[in-house]
Amino acid sequence: MLKKLDRYIISKFLSTFFYSLGLISAVSIIIDLAEKIDDFIQNNASTHQLIFDYYIYFIPWFYNLFNNLFVFISVIFFTSRLAMNSEIIAMLAGGVSFRRLLRPYMIAASILAVLSYFMNTWVTPYCNEQKVAFENQYINGRRHEEQWMRNVHRQLQPGVYMFIDNFSKRDSIGYKFTLEKFEGRELVYKLASERFSFDQETGKWRVENYTERDFKSDSSLRKGENKDIDIAFNPHEFFLRKDDVGIYSTPELNRIIKAEKMRGAEKIEFYLVEKYRRLAMPFSTLILTLIGFGISSRKMKSGIGMHLGFGLALAFSFIFVSQLTFTFAYSGDLPPLLAVWIPNIIYLVIGLVLFRYAPK
Repeated sequence: MLKKLDRYIISKFLSTFFYSLGLISAVSIIIDLAEKIDDFIQNNASTHQLIFDYYIYFIPWFYNLFNNLFVFISVIFFTSRLAMNSEIIAMLAGGVSFRRLLRPYMIAASILAVLSYFMNTWVTPYCNEQKVAFENQYINGRRHEEQWMRNVHRQLQPGVYMFIDNFSKRDSIGYKFTLEKFEGRELVYKLASERFSFDQETGKWRVENYTERDFKSDSSLRKGENKDIDIAFNPHEFFLRKDDVGIYSTPELNRIIKAEKMRGAEKIEFYLVEKYRRLAMPFSTLILTLIGFGISSRKMKSGIGMHLGFGLALAFSFIFVSQLTFTFAYSGDLPPLLAVWIPNIIYLVIGLVLFRYAPK
C-alpha cells in the first residue's frame, strides 16, 4: 500500500516528466516547422493538415525518441530540488532508509516503462506510418528519392527465386521478371514476363506477355497476355528504408522477421535491432532512474546545476553508446540482441555503484 511519502514522490516525478515532455515537444515542433515551412508552402499543405495529419503524430514519435532523456532529466531536476530544500535529509532523519526512499522512484519509473512498452509496440508504429506518409507527400526531400531498383534478386521462400531487371518503388511495376522454383538442385518451374505489377486491392501480382514451363508435369512452353500470380513478395516491406522500419507494430515486425529468415535474406539486422530495442528501452527507464537518484540525492553547495551537468553528461553518453552498438549491429559486427542490451548492462553497473556509494 502506498504511503503519503510514496504518493508525494510519485506525483512529483510524473508531473515533472510530463511538464518537461510538453515543454520540449513544443519547442521541437517550432524548430521542425521552421525547418520545413518552405516545403509545406510549396506543396500546399493546409494548417489543418499540418496539425491533424502531421504534428499530432510527430509528438509520439518525439516521445519515443527521447523518452529516456526526459525521464532522466525529470528525476535529476525534482530530486535535486528535494535535496536543496533538505527534504531528503528530513526523510532520512525521520527513519526512512535510503533503500526505502528509492521505492516510489521505481514505482513511477515502472509506470513510465509500461507506458513506453505500450507506445513502442502499438502507438508509435501507427504514428510513424502516418508521419512517413505525410513526409512522402509534402516534403520534397522524401518525394524525390531514388524510385528505381535494378537487378533485384530475391529468394521468396526456400527453393523459390525471383529476378527483376528494373522495378519502380513508386508504382510497384517491374520489367523483365523471372520466377523459378527448385526441388533440391532440380528446376521444376519457370515463369518469365516482360512486365509485372502489384494490385493493392487483391495483394496479387499480374504478369503480362509471359511464358511459363512446368518441368514436373508438362515441359511444354505456354504463353499468355496476362495472368494473376500469388507470390510472397510485398514491395512495401521489401524496399523499406532503415528509418521506416518503425512503422510496423511488434506483431507485424515479428511476421516480417520470420518471413525474411524463411526467404534467406542476409540483412535483417535493422528489423532485429528495432524488435529488441522496443523491449530494452523500458528497462533503460528503470536504470536511468536509478542513476539519476544516485546522482541528485546529495545536497551540494553548487546547487542543481552540478547535478544537471553531470547527469546530462551521463544521459548523452548513454545515447552515444546505444547508437554506437546499434551501428555495430547494423554492420553485422555484433549480434543485435547483445548490441541492444550492452548499454543497459553497462549503465546498470554504473547505477548500482552510484547508489551504493551515495551519501546516506
